[in-house]
Amino acid sequence: MKRMPFFLFVALLIGACQQDTGPQWTQLDLMSYGIPLNIAAPDSAKVKTTDLGLMKDITIQEGKDYYVQLYASSASTNDIAKIKADQLSEVKSNRFFSKIVKEETDGFIYETSIDSSNINYGFRYIYLQGDMEYIFQTGLIGTFTQEQTERMYEAVKQK
Repeated sequence: MKRMPFFLFVALLIGACQQDTGPQWTQLDLMSYGIPLNIAAPDSAKVKTTDLGLMKDITIQEGKDYYVQLYASSASTNDIAKIKADQLSEVKSNRFFSKIVKEETDGFIYETSIDSSNINYGFRYIYLQGDMEYIFQTGLIGTFTQEQTERMYEAVKQK
């Protein structure tokens, strides 16, 4: 019984030290938009689909913190390394590209910088399923912190 205050203190200390990871996102099933995938997204996210003929452009957006764009098309190859290399080349060709922040076999996070006060982060994540190629990226409009970008990147990863 004498140890009860100690355990209560430790429990409160642990609870106080946990970081706030921001709002929790739920699974968003994209099947109703013609895409057989799930991603994590805010409950209030708006989804817009545009059929561009050879590909579908799906945008999932909620406020200024979450903006994911997905391009779905027939796979040009089943070599994910080649698709990723093409995506890396496209990103690196941007004159404001500054560095790759994180790189994995199926995606990467990068930084662009106009100057020291205008830094933005983006990502690309590639997923192949059957004969389809899915390329996720940050939305084309807006600026995102590294933390926001990392959360979106993790949200679109297919388990």
